[in-house]
Amino acid sequence: MGAHEYQKLEVWQRAVELAVTNYELITQLPKTEQFALADQMKRAAVSVASNIAEGQKRFGNKDTIRFNDIALGSLAELETQVITAQKVYRLPADEILKECAIISRMLHALNGSLRSKNAN
Repeated sequence: MGAHEYQKLEVWQRAVELAVTNYELITQLPKTEQFALADQMKRAAVSVASNIAEGQKRFGNKDTIRFNDIALGSLAELETQVITAQKVYRLPADEILKECAIISRMLHALNGSLRSKNAN
């Protein structure tokens, strides 16, 4: 992949948009959460796109798969934090959760494709 080829990946683009939407949601949290739940939600959301990008810059499919797996873990963290915020603070988070599910499916499909290339 070229210098910024990862930016052409739909899954990376969606992950960046997810982070932006997440930041918008965080503004609705009470001030008491700005250094606890909000901080965790920011780090998890940014980690998804960051790990996809880092994996694309690695040599070999095994490394790419590993970083995609880390992105999936960060995505699960974010989902958990968003669900918690939604339940505690009644935040409108359904769209974020839908997007998390889409990105998760895309990452699983990408890893499946990379694994099948390794098997050949």
